[in-house]
Amino acid sequence: MQNEGQSNLYQVVKDYIPKSVLVKKNRAKTWVYGYNEKYDVVVISKSGQIGQIININGLAIALPKQPEELFKRSDKKENQYWERQELPKDLTRINSIFQWNERPPLFKNKWVDYIEEEFDRRELGFWFYNNGKPTYITGAHYMYLQWTSIDVGYPDYREANRIFFLYWEACKADKRCFGMDYLKIRRSGFSFMGSSECVNTGTLVRDSRVGILSKTGSDAKKMFTDKVVPIANRLPFFFKPIQDGMDKPKTELAFRVPASKITKKNMYDDVDEELTGLDTTIDWKNTDDNSYDGEKLLLLVHDESGKWIKPNNILNNWRVTKTCLRLGSKIIGKCMMGSTSNALDKGGENFKRLYEDSNIATRNANGQTKSGLYSLFIPMEWNMEGFIDRYGMPVFRKPEKPVVGVDGEWITNGAIDYWEAEVDSLKKDPDALNEFYRQFPRTESHAFRDESKSSLFNLTKIYQQIDFNDSLIMEHHVTRGRFYWKDGIKDSEVIWTPDSRGRFKVSWTPKRGLNNRKIQKHGIYFPANEHIGAFGCDSYDISGTVGGGGSNGALHGLTKYNMDDAPSNEFFLEYVARPQTAEIFFEEVLMALVFYGMPILAENNKPRLLYHFKNRGYRGFSMNRPDKHYNKLSKTEKELGGIPNTSEDVKQSHAAAIESYIEKHVGLDLDGGYRPADEMGSMYFTRTLEDWARFDISSRTKFDASISSGLAIMANQKNVYLPEKKQSKINLNFARYNNKGYLSELIR
Repeated sequence: MQNEGQSNLYQVVKDYIPKSVLVKKNRAKTWVYGYNEKYDVVVISKSGQIGQIININGLAIALPKQPEELFKRSDKKENQYWERQELPKDLTRINSIFQWNERPPLFKNKWVDYIEEEFDRRELGFWFYNNGKPTYITGAHYMYLQWTSIDVGYPDYREANRIFFLYWEACKADKRCFGMDYLKIRRSGFSFMGSSECVNTGTLVRDSRVGILSKTGSDAKKMFTDKVVPIANRLPFFFKPIQDGMDKPKTELAFRVPASKITKKNMYDDVDEELTGLDTTIDWKNTDDNSYDGEKLLLLVHDESGKWIKPNNILNNWRVTKTCLRLGSKIIGKCMMGSTSNALDKGGENFKRLYEDSNIATRNANGQTKSGLYSLFIPMEWNMEGFIDRYGMPVFRKPEKPVVGVDGEWITNGAIDYWEAEVDSLKKDPDALNEFYRQFPRTESHAFRDESKSSLFNLTKIYQQIDFNDSLIMEHHVTRGRFYWKDGIKDSEVIWTPDSRGRFKVSWTPKRGLNNRKIQKHGIYFPANEHIGAFGCDSYDISGTVGGGGSNGALHGLTKYNMDDAPSNEFFLEYVARPQTAEIFFEEVLMALVFYGMPILAENNKPRLLYHFKNRGYRGFSMNRPDKHYNKLSKTEKELGGIPNTSEDVKQSHAAAIESYIEKHVGLDLDGGYRPADEMGSMYFTRTLEDWARFDISSRTKFDASISSGLAIMANQKNVYLPEKKQSKINLNFARYNNKGYLSELIR
């Protein structure tokens, strides 16, 4: 049920910059590496010229201009692919700059051009023909492919990794960005790519520090000793600074004295010239909230960040380590973070929050995401072992004829076909299925799947619905927008308008004549569409809390079975947000109610919302608690309406309402009791579905969307919760008599 369009990891953007501007600036070579605010593009070219502009995850990236001459392995298109070039045999015998300087001038002259070219490729990147297509890889990617020795020799070229390194280069170039948060599949090569970047960065700069963190201190140490150190030791001599200490250090790589870059200008320099220290180190730290606190870092590689287990918290750690990457407002270092996700209660929840806070579509006034990082997700099908052809391209579906893989083996099946078969075989084991989803996700929601045993509700149905939603082009089903009073006149007509910055998500709006329907009785407004549906709301009273925290306000709209031009038993509105003031939230809720003409069931333990309704003349929109007769309500309940969240009976009824709705209207109804067995439910609000999946009845305050949506269900089913009328014990039947004859006889 996945959308094959997900296979488009990036898009080439045509005519992003006016052609006249592009030609003029390219001729003058005035494009500057970094973020170009005027054209909202990140330039990763260092030549002053740009070429193709691509969009990765919403970020526009300008690549270098294609050169006239590209590396070509073969003149035949089918034989053009990445192939690592071995270090020339004459240079394998040289282990240091000192040995180089001992060589005769004739020898040096023979190889200095080769060495300078390698430095250029490291700095500027590399172009080559791949299956007839001009292909650019960054300098960091080139160093990974050409000079990074890993556990299986040297890495394969993969298109997924090319996109990863292009995005990483953009993160480094963008002055607004603290780095990347990479959501990955298992065995994607991130640890080696991160280790390669540690070495690449640490051997280029002076007076800097490179740090490593992982899910445990021992994991960080293992990454350092088993990956970083061997990679550094196996660099060719012209890239390898002189190291202070052992060849195989356990805690720190210290480049105290550098090897000078070999060029035509210095190739004949006297070796006795005094050398100055590079003073750059690469080290690791134990896993702790305060790791690297107070340090200044040029690069922090954060491995397995989705697997930090209590008491360690990736969110707390990032708040601390983020300060290590800046001086005041200036960002001086970058973080490369990547991980699969644990189950939500095993570190996954915090990583999920950090990942969501790294969405580049949501920026503050400084142009930064909430976390400062940029998120990136690469689906399973792009990076699955055994399904990459020799050009580094993924084989998504079963090919018509076998394809040669990057390892020389034949590929006869597609990555997606393989994945779907695995999913199908695990459907009867929810926990095993969710673990497979987390390890090999095709969507972000797959990556954050939770363990079914921890859920109060039917996770199978919830995830069926989430998968279905992921397959849809959601813009066709859900619209983001806002409500406002016509001409700014309160209590008049409410207008709905689509707005990408709006806080409301809606899947249905009533046609004119059905919207803005309200009735006024004795100066009080009542909803006229109660027969169509109702709202539920989890409100808040305090505008702000210390540190800007506090739960969100939540509002959900749900229809019931109806004969009007409206969907039946379908959630049509989701609002989960916390505006600057509580008053803004109250007014936005009120406008939604008026527009749809439906009542609301809200919690009355936070009464400011309900007082807002009463004071504005909308007490008639606030439903009374359905589990009590009117004459049993308290004075406050009669005044304001609403339902308490403290009652154990209410908590149980609320959870039961959600449970029942999921069984009837979410995912597939395989028994066909409520709809055809192959017909998917129509719950399009994935955020609410995910909230249901994590819902904990013993800690309800964390689940704003669940509280709100559950109240909406209860509001539409209020008759279910009415208390039974007690039967009177007094017999009001009158005695009846047979009056025929002279004496009346009692009829028994």
